[in-house]
Amino acid sequence: MKTISKVQTAAAGLAVLLALTACGGTASGEQAPDSSKTSNTADISEGIQPDEAAVKLLPQSFKDKGELTVAMDLHYPPTTFLADDNVTPIGLNPDIARLVAKKLGLKLKFVDTKFDTIVPGLDGGRFDFTATTMSKTDERLKVLDMIDYFRAGTSVAAASGNPLNLTVETLCGKNIAVTQGSTGQLKRLPALNEQTCTSKGQPAINAVTLPNIQEALTQLHSKRIDGILYDTTSLGWAEKQQPGSFTILGRVNVGSSDLTAVGLKKGSSLTPALQAALQSVLQTPEYKKSLQTWGLESGAVTDAKLN
Repeated sequence: MKTISKVQTAAAGLAVLLALTACGGTASGEQAPDSSKTSNTADISEGIQPDEAAVKLLPQSFKDKGELTVAMDLHYPPTTFLADDNVTPIGLNPDIARLVAKKLGLKLKFVDTKFDTIVPGLDGGRFDFTATTMSKTDERLKVLDMIDYFRAGTSVAAASGNPLNLTVETLCGKNIAVTQGSTGQLKRLPALNEQTCTSKGQPAINAVTLPNIQEALTQLHSKRIDGILYDTTSLGWAEKQQPGSFTILGRVNVGSSDLTAVGLKKGSSLTPALQAALQSVLQTPEYKKSLQTWGLESGAVTDAKLN
């Protein structure tokens, strides 16, 4: 089995994200060609044995099927993206999903799904669960069972060098991109807008809703927007791989919890087994290894709390 270093993985997996920033990209966010392609990363779950306590909680229907279906939006490095073969999901979230499936003694099927369609898909029974850096909100908790597994957060990024001298507190009247269906769009930017702008008689922040981070970076590079409100983990990862491509202004600490959670349909018969499996995963060296691989050590949690 072949593995690649973090640097090689970054070069391959972030080609889409960063090539658009450097070269302008396409408005559709299509993948750019990448000359640095190498072999895939190893499966972190190899050798993991089922957790008997979790398996006992597994509904017979899942034992009979022998497979879990997980929905992910595979365009968000370093938590969820595709390897250099443009087929294999890699990142923290695929690692977590694979580990959970192994703890339950089941195979795993990935379904690449746009972020804002994942919750309806879970509610409609098209997927068994999601692990896609999804924050807990009151709206999501009405239709989902959500189980903590990671601490993320949201930050604001501006153009390289911050030519407009922006801060998180001075975005009033500016065009700030958020991704469709994200916590940034639904919770954090509205809360920031209220706290720093409209409650003080200042012009509102103009939210520019875009389909993905690639498009947001393209528009930031071409000066069609003034900033991006997006996951701290992904912005930090991208900036580390290509220093100077943009400037991170700071975290947004309003509007939602920093904890992210696995999601299942509300009242799913799978929830008890998946919670037990996830708790078992959080206690493994592989969980810590995955966090370290993707530069996310600060996001470790120890309690797979069901919300």
